Amino acid sequence: MKRISLTQYLVEEQRSNNSIPAELRLLIEVVARACKTISHAVGKGALGEVLGTADTENVQGEVQKKLDIISNEILLEANEWGGHLAAMASEEMESIHPIPNRYPKGEYMLLFDPLDGSSNIDVNVSIGTIFSVLKAPEGMAQPTEQDFMQAGTKQVAAGYAVYGPQTMLVLTFGNGVNCFTLDREMGSWVLTQSNMQIPPTTKEFAINMSNARHWHPPVQRYVNELLAGDTGPRGTNFNMRWIASMVADVHRILNRGGIFMYPADLRDTSMPGKLRLMYEANPMAFIVEQAGGAATDGQQRIMDIAPHKLHQRVPVYLGSKDEVARVTAYHQE
Repeated sequence: MKRISLTQYLVEEQRSNNSIPAELRLLIEVVARACKTISHAVGKGALGEVLGTADTENVQGEVQKKLDIISNEILLEANEWGGHLAAMASEEMESIHPIPNRYPKGEYMLLFDPLDGSSNIDVNVSIGTIFSVLKAPEGMAQPTEQDFMQAGTKQVAAGYAVYGPQTMLVLTFGNGVNCFTLDREMGSWVLTQSNMQIPPTTKEFAINMSNARHWHPPVQRYVNELLAGDTGPRGTNFNMRWIASMVADVHRILNRGGIFMYPADLRDTSMPGKLRLMYEANPMAFIVEQAGGAATDGQQRIMDIAPHKLHQRVPVYLGSKDEVARVTAYHQE
């Protein structure tokens, strides 16, 4: 089988479908290169003295790991000077990061979660990077947070890198989902899966069961039915998986089906869920929908939500269509 590199894939897509403008192609190549650098830092672990916490907190009040900060810096530095971006926003930073004046400005805006699954860094479990690309509004002069307030349907590209036994990059431009594997000897991304599809039905679910006592009734009802197995109302035995790294959980679902749930709960009713709409939920919803799955917040399609702040949180139900439809229906009842 002829090996197709990420660059060749992007150039051929640009030529054949005219679906990837040159600026966007170059932007994605820069992001992919940054992910390669992060992968290298993650792979060194203790040898690179990058493990452990950094004695700082991010905007969410979460203690940052050293690798969170390193990954954030890698993505900022890689993307600043290319001329493809007007501004960036990161889960690790309070406000947006305009492109410095000494560099040319582009027509795109990049959002990212530099290192997803931080709790897994120090125990050598898969973690990843999630990113989303929006178009800058027409006639935008100096970028503001308001310019980023676009629904997920406005994304022109989204993807994630997963740093596991293999380093992989999963990408969508709105015409299907493709997966590239990092050839560590050659240093290049190689296309290894085309047009990935999530099976509509599944027997696997992913949720943090330790929060069960705090869940709202629709989530309790849904999960209890799954746990009842073949003698319960579903008549099927379900398996539970929970990696506590959204990238790794979604990657498994993309490959073999399943439903991933991070619901809101009763502990803090002012906080609607834990995952961030702009950095996690939207890009993952775009990828999952493009692979034939579904993604809702329990009430509506995630990509239809109109954002009102940069670090907005939402409940998330995504994966195999049939299961997402069922748990969403329980909420709507």
